[in-house]
Amino acid sequence: MEYSGPTDLYIGGEWREASSGETIDTEDPATEDVYATVQKADETDVDDAVQAAAAAVANGAEWESMSPDQRREKMHAMADAIEEMKDEISMVESHDNGKTPFEAGMEIDMVIDTFRYYAGWTEKVEGEQIPVEDGRLNYTKRDPVGVTAHISPWNYPFQLAGRSVAPALATGNSVVLKPSSVTPLSALYYAKAAEQAGLPDGVVNVIPGSGSGAGSALSSHENVDHVTFTGSTGVGKTIQRDAADAVADVTLELGGKGPAVVFPDADLDAAARGVQYGIFMNAGQMCWANSRLVVHEDVYDEMVEKIADIAENIPLGGGIDDDGQMGPVVNENQQAEILDYIETGKEEGATVAAGGGVPDDKDTGHFVEPTVFADVDNDMTIAQEEIFGPVLSVIEVSDEEEAIEVANDSPFGLTSCVWTNDLSRAHTFADKLEYGMVMVNETPNTWPQTPFGGTKQSGHGRAQGEEAIQTYTEVKNVHVNLN
Repeated sequence: MEYSGPTDLYIGGEWREASSGETIDTEDPATEDVYATVQKADETDVDDAVQAAAAAVANGAEWESMSPDQRREKMHAMADAIEEMKDEISMVESHDNGKTPFEAGMEIDMVIDTFRYYAGWTEKVEGEQIPVEDGRLNYTKRDPVGVTAHISPWNYPFQLAGRSVAPALATGNSVVLKPSSVTPLSALYYAKAAEQAGLPDGVVNVIPGSGSGAGSALSSHENVDHVTFTGSTGVGKTIQRDAADAVADVTLELGGKGPAVVFPDADLDAAARGVQYGIFMNAGQMCWANSRLVVHEDVYDEMVEKIADIAENIPLGGGIDDDGQMGPVVNENQQAEILDYIETGKEEGATVAAGGGVPDDKDTGHFVEPTVFADVDNDMTIAQEEIFGPVLSVIEVSDEEEAIEVANDSPFGLTSCVWTNDLSRAHTFADKLEYGMVMVNETPNTWPQTPFGGTKQSGHGRAQGEEAIQTYTEVKNVHVNLN
């Protein structure tokens, strides 16, 4: 499939070339060929996008004056437009990112659901009346924060942009979206959807560009009121420092090293299937991957055998290969980094139970075998650092106390899983886990209405749910003397 979608920047309701004339080539990770060339925004383009976004939410502007029910209809219209383009966006995502069409389709369905969910919030953003001394009325209202910047990652390019863009729009803000330069294509379809839905000019702006150039200029821009970033912990710290100069609020969803803890009373077959999804989905390129499997000694060998057998039998295929259940990783650099981690695991004494390299039957593409390490100590590099690839570390523990100690012994705190049929253990163990999200008898899962976010080095703030409504609004207190 040749790419025929948008390639220009979208600023103030207009498609335009980058002011510098520079472009970005994107690669199909399954073929290693250039798939598309898009315009590359620089600081001038960022400033133009922010100014357009600021004008769209200025007092008296069409978007700023729009009633909640009108905004609701615009949100549904964007969802309709995305749904109409689903097949096209799925293919674009598969070619640009390498994920299978099934995975890409799930990503787009999630965005459609997210826009429809937040469409329902437009008329429910409420304040409250506060009792004060007699003769006075005191109440609060929630106003949009203003111009919101969204710096999205390459692993789920469409979904992770949509989950922040949707609540920002639902609450009356304007959006400047800067997708990853590695996978910039699907983000441009938000601009197409905004056009089809009839959103006023400047409400949605999309500017592909580099992180160090456009990303830094956007996160530090004095007229940006909120920055949402999903990506690595190191870059997240830089984003937060940049935004501090503009005194902008920041939502950070960063790295993870999630544990999946399996007790002897669990359904081991279900746990193995769940762990498979949680580490090999999207070739393991997920911040919330359960990349550490923490298993009680009584069932350790059995779980290693089950998950290794699954890993050895996962079909690999390119972005448009329907027979493939796991695609390539996003690019050569990512592949090399993952393979380096695998070699480090071997050097530090872990045992390769499955995979451990590049598949022999793939002449092209950035493929890495689904890899399972046994005999892993939690202080090993592969157990402590985020690999962001299809690599699972299996760690043996002797009891519940050791399990919680190992699970929490991580700089990250995004998501975790517990597999047990003991309801009491499930609740007490969940209370002790130092993670923003805990799944019981299920692999990591989420919905538009559930909060998403972590603790420690995994960031702060929450995407999705009612919490995102709070993120993109600020409280105004009104006090009236009635005497």
